[in-house]
Amino acid sequence: MLWWIGLNSYPQFYQVFQFPGIPSKAFNSFFTPDIFILCLLSLIRVYKKIKELEYVILGGFAFGTLYCLHASFLTFGGYISSALMVLGLFYNLFIVFENNIFKESTSTSLKLNILKTIIQIICVWVITLIFLPWLILTAERKEIEIQNGNLFVSGCIFLTFFSILGLLSAYFMVKYGNGTPLPLDQTTKLVIKGPYRYVRNPMAIAGVGQALGVSLLFHSIPILIYSLLGAVLWHYIVRPLEEKNLAERFGKQYILYQKSVPCWLPFRL
Repeated sequence: MLWWIGLNSYPQFYQVFQFPGIPSKAFNSFFTPDIFILCLLSLIRVYKKIKELEYVILGGFAFGTLYCLHASFLTFGGYISSALMVLGLFYNLFIVFENNIFKESTSTSLKLNILKTIIQIICVWVITLIFLPWLILTAERKEIEIQNGNLFVSGCIFLTFFSILGLLSAYFMVKYGNGTPLPLDQTTKLVIKGPYRYVRNPMAIAGVGQALGVSLLFHSIPILIYSLLGAVLWHYIVRPLEEKNLAERFGKQYILYQKSVPCWLPFRL
C-alpha cells in the first residue's frame, strides 16, 4: 500500500520502477490485483490461518514477478522492479514453506561444508554488494564511479572490517556447528564461540556493515537506505522465524543463550 502511495505521490519514484517503452497503463493495471490479492488477502491471513489462502497470495506474487522479469527481458530496463519482485517472491516462498526451508546439514565433512559456505558467501556478496547496489545507482541515473575523500576511506574501513567479521563468523559456524549458514543446510550444533559469544547474529551485522561501506564508497543515500532497510526487514521478518527454529531444535540451551547474548550490539543498553 505504501509503495502504491509513493508511486502516485512522487513522479521520480514512479519513474524508477518503469519499463522503457511499456505504457504506464500496463504498469497501473496491477493496482487492483495488488489491493485485492496481496493486500486484502494478506490482511485476512493475519487473522485466519488458512494455508490455501497463502498459496493464492503466493500465486499472485509469482505472476507479478514473472511479468516484471519478462518485461525486463523485452525492454532491457526496469531491473530494480524485477529484482525487488524476485526478492519478494523468495520472501513469500520462505513464509509459505517455512517448515521445509530449515533443514540440518547431513554432511560431516569439514572441507565440504567449508566449500559450500564459500560458494554461498560469494553468491550472497555478488547479489547484495554488487548487483543490487548497481541497480540502485542505475535507477538514480548516477554515474557509477567510486568517490575519493574521507568517505572513501571510511567505506574501505567498513567493507574490510565487516567482511572479516562475516568470514570469521562463517568459519566458526562451520567448524563448531557441523553445517553451514544456509537455512537449507544449517548446523546441527548451537555455535556460541568466536563472534557468537558477543552477539547472536554477527553475519547479519556484517552484511549491513558491508552495505553501509558500499554506500560510503559511492556517496549514495539510496544505498544507505537500502542497507538500513535490509537491517529492519531482517530484524522483524527473518529473525523471528530463525529464532523460532533455533528454539525448537536446541530448546533450553538456545533460550538461555538468547537471554544472555544481545542480538545486535556486544553489550546491552
